[in-house]
Amino acid sequence: MTLLEQAKALPVSDRARLAQELWESLIESGYDPQITPEQRAELDRRLKDHRQNPNDVAPWDTVKANLEKKYGKP
Repeated sequence: MTLLEQAKALPVSDRARLAQELWESLIESGYDPQITPEQRAELDRRLKDHRQNPNDVAPWDTVKANLEKKYGKP
């Protein structure tokens, strides 16, 4: 069984944690991925929207509670 197959056999929560830890290790190693033009356009759109509507936000506690309600606590 390959390493990838072993990883895919893990429970979803373990795979998510593994993916996060692998991503963090890439960043710590100096990996600096380039964003695509589409991603740049989306970021620009969101920034423009935020500047036009600075009060259209939700507190982190509210966002976190909604995520935990939908997906459960990590």
